[in-house]
Amino acid sequence: MLRPVLVACVMASASAFSTLPFLRFSSLSSSSPVSVKHRATTSQVRMMALSGTDLAKQLAGYKSVDDHVTSGMVVGLGTGSTAYFAVERVGQKLASGELKDIICIPTSERTREQAESLKIPLCTLNEKSILDVAIDGADAVDPNLALVKGGGGALLREKMVEVMAKKFVCIVDDSKLCKGLGPSFALPVEITPFCHMHTLRTIAGLPEVAGCKAELRLGNVATGAKKDGDKPAITDNGNYIVDLFFESPIKDVRAAAKALKNTVGVVDHGLFVDMTYQVRWEEELKEGP
Repeated sequence: MLRPVLVACVMASASAFSTLPFLRFSSLSSSSPVSVKHRATTSQVRMMALSGTDLAKQLAGYKSVDDHVTSGMVVGLGTGSTAYFAVERVGQKLASGELKDIICIPTSERTREQAESLKIPLCTLNEKSILDVAIDGADAVDPNLALVKGGGGALLREKMVEVMAKKFVCIVDDSKLCKGLGPSFALPVEITPFCHMHTLRTIAGLPEVAGCKAELRLGNVATGAKKDGDKPAITDNGNYIVDLFFESPIKDVRAAAKALKNTVGVVDHGLFVDMTYQVRWEEELKEGP
């Protein structure tokens, strides 16, 4: 199974990545993470109905499908506002006949509904355990291409699907790039409803996540740590989510991931470590006068 490839690249506008060399695109090599950045032209901005961040997400989503999805593949479909455009692109290319014999595995009920509306053939891991590629977004990306995911509440299904992909391509807008995971986006942890407050306290007491503030996600599971209700948010799997807020970056992401996974009552967590084949992003562009 392929893991991070290409020489580490990047870029420009996100200060966390400013010390890395800029790479517009590169052919595949071996064994180092890569982030790939593309810049939209003014004419592209004018041609599209979207603008700003949504345009950047659309460009990243479309380009990831154009570059990585070919006929006959098994494809993992991510969840969230950026992955939405990748799913849309798969649907467009199937409808036009450019793609054929594709079968896709959705990572949430929302994505399943979108894919079905686009007449994308679907299955589950029960039918296809190995995927050629999975494409999904992220809530935060560090320079080592470790991710925080789960703002949309689909972290368990996302991880189950994406860990089985030969290539996991992460697509984001440049606001998701950070120097270290933790402060820019709360870390979601999916837990069982049984004795959930006990599990919350146990998580908060782990030395590997010292300094975090643990809060139960309330309201809509897909709105991240934003509280928009007074009842626990429920995932597609019938579980709860605890969001961990950090004021400083997580010191050892791998150690934190291991400690969380080993905690009884935790189903899984939103740290995606050593999984990412490539990160692609678009900068938000504004037209001049």
